[in-house]
Amino acid sequence: MSAEPRAAAPLSDALARTAREVAAYIDAAIAASGAPGERLAGAMRHATLAGGKRLRPFLVVESAALFGVSRQAALPAAAALECIHCYSLVHDDLPAMDDDDLRRGRPTVHRAYDEATAILAGDGLLTLAFEILAREDAGPDAGVRIALVASLARAAGVAGMIGGQMLDLAAEGRFGDGAPLDLPAEAIIELQAMKTGALLRQACEAGALLGRADADGRAALDRYARAVGRAFQIADDLLDVEGEAGTVGKAVGKDAAAGKATLVGRLGIEGARAELGRLVGEAEAALSGFGTAATLLAEAAHFVAERRN
Repeated sequence: MSAEPRAAAPLSDALARTAREVAAYIDAAIAASGAPGERLAGAMRHATLAGGKRLRPFLVVESAALFGVSRQAALPAAAALECIHCYSLVHDDLPAMDDDDLRRGRPTVHRAYDEATAILAGDGLLTLAFEILAREDAGPDAGVRIALVASLARAAGVAGMIGGQMLDLAAEGRFGDGAPLDLPAEAIIELQAMKTGALLRQACEAGALLGRADADGRAALDRYARAVGRAFQIADDLLDVEGEAGTVGKAVGKDAAAGKATLVGRLGIEGARAELGRLVGEAEAALSGFGTAATLLAEAAHFVAERRN
C-alpha cells in the first residue's frame, strides 16, 4: 500500500490545475459530442464550465497518483465523474426538485435557458460520462474501463446518488401526506452517504482501479472517502445555515424551510463542528499507510471541512 513521496504543490494550486485540465477536457468532449446546434451544447457548457471546486476530479487524480498513475491517464475518469456531478446539479436545481435559481453564482441552467433544455443538457452530460469512459484513452485495458463504467454507474444510480436523492425528497415530505419525516441521525447519515458520499467514494475508487491497487489500498481509500463524504455534507449543511448567498454562490436557508433532514439539525451547530473535526481525523488516519504521498489528500479533508463556498 505504500507510495513513493512526491513533490507537493500547495493544495490551492493542485485544485486549480485539476480544474483547468478537467474543464478543457470536458469542453473538448462536448465539442466532439455531435450535439445538434449550439443550444444544447451551450447549456451543457453552462452546467460544466462555470467554475466550481472540482473536488471529485481532484480526488480521482490524487488517488490514482498514489499508485503511480499519471495525471493524463487519470483525466478521462476524472472528467467523466465531473460530468455526472454537473448533470446531477442541473437536475437538482429544477423546479420539481430543489427549485434553485443560482448555482456557482450564476443562473441555473433552467433559468439561463429553459426547463426542457436543462433536462436534456443533464441527460447529455450523464450519457457523455459513459462515452468518455468507454474510449481507449480512459485506459488501455478494456477490463479497467469496464470496471470504471460499473463503478460510476453504481455510484450514480439507484443504490447511490439517485436513491439518496429519492430518500431526501421523501424526508422532506414530498410524497404521501406531505409531512417531513423525523429521521434519526443514523438514517440521515445513510441518506447522505448515498446522495453526496457515493460520488466522492467513486472518485477514490476510480483512482484505485486505475492504479490496480491491492485490497489494503482500496480499503484505506474507501475509509478516507467515506469520512470526507460525510464531512462534505455537514459542511454544506452548515453553509446553508450560516452562509451568505453571495459567498456560497447559491441560495441559503433552504434546508430548514423545506424541513430537510440534516445532521446540523440533529446535532446543532457546535455538535456538527465537533463531528467535522472527528471526521477529518478519521480521514487522515485512513491515509497513514501512504505516508507523505497522501499529503494533498489529507489537506483536502481539511479543505472540505473548512470551506466557505
